[in-house]
Amino acid sequence: MTDTITLTGLVATTPRHIVTSEGLAITSFRLASNQRRFDRAKGAWIDGDTNWYTVTSFRQLGTHVASSVQKGERVIVTGRVRIREWENGEKNGTTIEIDADAVGHDLTWGRATFTRSVVVGRSESAETPEADAPGEPVDALEVPDDASELTPRVLVGESSETPF
Repeated sequence: MTDTITLTGLVATTPRHIVTSEGLAITSFRLASNQRRFDRAKGAWIDGDTNWYTVTSFRQLGTHVASSVQKGERVIVTGRVRIREWENGEKNGTTIEIDADAVGHDLTWGRATFTRSVVVGRSESAETPEADAPGEPVDALEVPDDASELTPRVLVGESSETPF
């Protein structure tokens, strides 16, 4: 059984992006999350303790996080939580890791613009993609200012199925 958690917080470290020798994209960063409460007696907001999490994202999500998220930004993360006890000589502690299912900017603190990516196969010609070749994400849609100009269309690699 896995536990799912949703967190909001501040990206505390520059996201680290690697691609393994097998081609697996992995991006990780530390997330700082603290609770604030309003102290009526003082008439001010009081910061609580800060909780620290290591957030790791894989594959397409990892690639998108690497190109979209920066240190200092506020994000929302949903994923599977793993709590690990560790010991190193006389030091010991607890690490909380999140295997991210979704990462996005927290729009309570600002605005964002979304750019959709679709996967198309590699080929000699853009008109005849190879169905079994590894795909490359590409920017797919530009929405016109006048939404009435929108007509349904299918792009190579696009599917009507939900991504989950």
